[in-house]
Amino acid sequence: MFGYVLVTMLELVNSTNALSQQQTSLNQSYKNYFLIGTAINAPQILQKDLKAAAIITNDFNSLTPENIMKSEIIHPKWDEYDFTLADKMVEYAQTHQLKVNGHTLIWHSQLPAFMKYMQSADSVKNFFVNHIETVARRYDGKIFSWDVVNEALEENGTLRKSIFLDKLGPSYISEAFKLAQKASPNAELYYNDYNIEQPKKRAGAIAIIKDLQSKGIRIDGVGIQGHWRYNKIPFKEIEESIIEFSQLGVKVMFTELDLGVLPNPWDSDAADVNMKATYSAKMNPYMNALPDSVQDKFTEGYESLFKLFIKYKDKISRVTFWGVHDGQSWLNGWPIKGRTNYPLLFDRKYQPKEAYFKLIALTNTK
Repeated sequence: MFGYVLVTMLELVNSTNALSQQQTSLNQSYKNYFLIGTAINAPQILQKDLKAAAIITNDFNSLTPENIMKSEIIHPKWDEYDFTLADKMVEYAQTHQLKVNGHTLIWHSQLPAFMKYMQSADSVKNFFVNHIETVARRYDGKIFSWDVVNEALEENGTLRKSIFLDKLGPSYISEAFKLAQKASPNAELYYNDYNIEQPKKRAGAIAIIKDLQSKGIRIDGVGIQGHWRYNKIPFKEIEESIIEFSQLGVKVMFTELDLGVLPNPWDSDAADVNMKATYSAKMNPYMNALPDSVQDKFTEGYESLFKLFIKYKDKISRVTFWGVHDGQSWLNGWPIKGRTNYPLLFDRKYQPKEAYFKLIALTNTK
């Protein structure tokens, strides 16, 4: 009996030692699969959030700025640029050997205030050309990639009604890529959007890619944002999209991944930042904590999603989470302000969730 107990104890020690030797960071676990990224905010760029900094350097090898490269911040006045935070982010990434995805050159939202007063096509074109040339050229050779055009499609796959479509016409997308290619020849160039895993919108994204390719304009990849709900992940459509986009010869990425756990006022997976709804207690059911039943489904959602990503690791080049921890998530304020959401792998105390360890375990068993 004593011998049996001793053997059992030795087996337990060996098992524990083996577990401790397994990968304990996301970027190390997925280094042979795809880049693992996160979106970071201004306090993190300025290194005022030390707990987040430890997570960023341990678990991620790619960074995307949440807001500081959007035009309202980086180009606040007609003849004035503010590169302060963007420069600091690039310096931070270089120090820690992290790749940067620039987000974003052309987007219909979060535009500089002065654009509200633009009436002529010439003024919009001047902004368009000067903005892309100035920003993209500044970071050529310093960042890995650009989201050249962001969210240019409606849900039905047609081009979104925006100031760029209205004043410049549908060719503005190809012009943006052409300008970016010239200004930043050393960066990869992407189209980025939400819900382009859905058939109609996917068809619109495919049309954009084919149009660029037919004109000899470089597009290196397509970013599927991945703002999904934990219990409503469209696995079939995601898989179809990976296959169809990769068949066009472009890289496939998941660029803004989070799994929200709160009800959506419209029962929709849209991620338009301009959509707003009124607060109610019914829409904020988990103010103090997430029930175990929801947490378990959340974990299962991430695990199943990454199993799919691993299946297509030869076609996926990057998976980026839209934030480091739950407290940072944009979903706390969208589409309803003042809610408490739990969409990421690290909680508000910067502690890894069960889903984090499940994702690491997926690669440790290969």
